[in-house]
Amino acid sequence: MATICISSSLILTIILSVFAIIIPVTFSLQVRFYQESCPRAESVTKRIVKKNFLKDPSIPGGLIRLHFHDCFTRGCDGSVLIDSDSRNVAEKDAPPNLSLRGFEVIDEIKQELEKQCPGLVSCADILALATRDSVALSGGIKYKLPTGRRDGIISRMVDVRLPGPSFSVQATLMALRNVGLDLDDLTTLLGAHSIGFCHCVFFINRLYDFQGKEGEADPDLDPQLLIQLREKCPRPQGNQVFNLSQDNTVFMNPSSNTNFVLDNSFYTSVIQRKSLLQLDQGLAFTGLSSKLAEKYANDSQLFRNKFAKAMIKLGNIVTAEEGEVRLDCRKVNKRV
Repeated sequence: MATICISSSLILTIILSVFAIIIPVTFSLQVRFYQESCPRAESVTKRIVKKNFLKDPSIPGGLIRLHFHDCFTRGCDGSVLIDSDSRNVAEKDAPPNLSLRGFEVIDEIKQELEKQCPGLVSCADILALATRDSVALSGGIKYKLPTGRRDGIISRMVDVRLPGPSFSVQATLMALRNVGLDLDDLTTLLGAHSIGFCHCVFFINRLYDFQGKEGEADPDLDPQLLIQLREKCPRPQGNQVFNLSQDNTVFMNPSSNTNFVLDNSFYTSVIQRKSLLQLDQGLAFTGLSSKLAEKYANDSQLFRNKFAKAMIKLGNIVTAEEGEVRLDCRKVNKRV
């Protein structure tokens, strides 16, 4: 779950009341939903994602994270894709979403599918399919993804309640349980942090004056990694104003040499105390999650299989609203 890191981050912090309208369901979704109505929907999506991947191998991290953030606010309804306007500040302009990327890839896919199958393929499904293809292009399993999602017509900044990177595993798990996910899912989905980038601002609290102790770092952070991170992320000076566009970034899994490959290296980093985020590192100290992290670190295929299943489960978080198929992913359809 992600925080504001530019990664596939998984991050989620959630105010439970927001999710009272979200339920994990599968009754309206089915594999190859568009087989008759738009038979090239999945192949067009894959082609365009692959084209962008060849230009920028980090784009899968962005798309996976975009899907995570969509699903954890009002369900997987494509509402994170909607632009703000003079009457409403949308989800994408909430602070946790300001570093999201991949919107242009979704726009490109939507424009092509509107030419071939006007008004048939939802933006929510395009995002979910693009995420599935991103997982496969990064070395994961190409799972069979149920489709048939509808696009939400509500996107409000005030509904975005994503947890910070310093959330505990227990606090994050409480939110996940409210949408039908469990500790196994949390531990598995955080494996997406094997790829992508993260801004210094989201872990700098671990490098300096940790928990108010002047000059001290998080004792759970590997000392050699601490040195590297301090070089990349210097201590903020005085009342320095934060500017995301000027903030340095590091690889989400800085101790790995496979930063564009969705593999089990994240769990090796957890065990070695080399996780970037405090939430990630917490997996090493939480009973069942620490045991699962050890299993994944020793069995890459197990992780890949479980990650695919967890992604399908994540994608089944949908809202109780009926929704629509937006003609433009950035705005709701005009009402007659």
